[in-house]
Amino acid sequence: MPIQTEHEQRFKNTLKTRHISMLALGGVIGAGLFVGSSAVIASTGPGAFITYLITGIMVALIMRMLGEMAAAKPLKGSFVEYARLAFGNAAGFATGWLYWYFWVIVVGFEAVVGGQITHDWIPELPVWLISLGLMILMTSLNLLSVRSFGEAEYWFAGIKVVAIVVFLLVAGAYVLHLLPHSTASFSNLTSQGGFFPHGAGTLFTGVVTVIFSMTGVEVATIAAAESEHPTENIRKAVNTVMVRILVFFVLATFLIVVAQPWTDVVPGKSAFVTTFDKIGIPGSGTMLTIVILVAVLSVLNAGLYTSSRLLAVLSSNGEAPAWMAQRSKRGVPSLAVIASTLVGYAAVVIAALWPDTVFLFLLNSSGAVFLFVYLMICLSQLKLRKTWEREGTLKFRMWGHPWIPLLVTASVIAVLVSMAVDADKRLSLLQSILALMVILTSYAVLMFARSRSQRRTREIRASRPKAAISHRTL
Repeated sequence: MPIQTEHEQRFKNTLKTRHISMLALGGVIGAGLFVGSSAVIASTGPGAFITYLITGIMVALIMRMLGEMAAAKPLKGSFVEYARLAFGNAAGFATGWLYWYFWVIVVGFEAVVGGQITHDWIPELPVWLISLGLMILMTSLNLLSVRSFGEAEYWFAGIKVVAIVVFLLVAGAYVLHLLPHSTASFSNLTSQGGFFPHGAGTLFTGVVTVIFSMTGVEVATIAAAESEHPTENIRKAVNTVMVRILVFFVLATFLIVVAQPWTDVVPGKSAFVTTFDKIGIPGSGTMLTIVILVAVLSVLNAGLYTSSRLLAVLSSNGEAPAWMAQRSKRGVPSLAVIASTLVGYAAVVIAALWPDTVFLFLLNSSGAVFLFVYLMICLSQLKLRKTWEREGTLKFRMWGHPWIPLLVTASVIAVLVSMAVDADKRLSLLQSILALMVILTSYAVLMFARSRSQRRTREIRASRPKAAISHRTL
């Protein structure tokens, strides 16, 4: 019998290449694009698509850096393990628990959003009950098998991609006056107060908002560890991230601000619905609402998958309870899935009982967490590049090393600094730093307890021979 590698022992390679490809393609599309784009346009103006372009390039380059590491060594836990390799166990512990914390809070938030959307259709049921129902549905799906997660995400992502493509085709035809009664004009880019009506500075302050809508692109590198060809799938996912962002975010936003004056876009209302209404597409609001619900379920599905795998990785390194690493016959870390969903259920209940206090604190405290993770990805790549180049394991290289990676690292730091000076986002940054401090303190306590336990064990072992000699002497 051939000896299994660590990868084969820990993971069942049940995800197909098509699962990873569609996850990479549609994973970035969420409510942040469908709904959040309206707030970006309202605060930035017609130049919002430039903000999406700048942010998209930054995120794509971060994914390229992650792709270089993942292709060189496709480890379980992806960037958590690269942080550990680069800066030690403390970095791996903090990165893993921060990212887990981010996703379990997102899971609870998305469940509440899904409950609110469904409540509009079924007003007889309270939002919290619907939210718990959605959580149970996605939990059951993740517990079935890795394949069930992949299939669900494949179809969720497919629906989102089809919706975006339809929007691009219809809006593009409207902008090019291929549809009757079109009033679209490129003059809309400058006629309502100019290209940057609130000042050119909003071009960069908007990056802070936009980058939140692009989270999730890194999930494909984690899922690739359970696929048939991890290295190849990682390379494909990273290679297409730039194209996905350019098409889904930049082109869509550009068509929105050309199709109508940017002042017609209302913050909080989907800019996609506003554009379809302008074009005169009947039932567009209902169709987009269904797509947004699919996007919510997709994030729920991906969030439960990602958080459970991170728990399993942390457990295998002795940084979480050992039972969380146990896998079912189908290769699912069932107890890790349940542990992650319990936090999601708690978040739903907290949202119902204390929406403006405790739940708001949880959301704020996870707001900048993924930026810390992005920063760690950048620093890890800069640290590990020379080692892996010397070992000859690099199969997929980051461009312009080290200057472009240094520029990207500086960009992430600049986003964090901009949050510190922005009164609206400062609280979120401070509470995220508090979450980081709590996690680092937990690591220090864990290491102290482990060291004390090991010292006690050594003392007991050292005392046993003496006791035996004393007994024989008597």
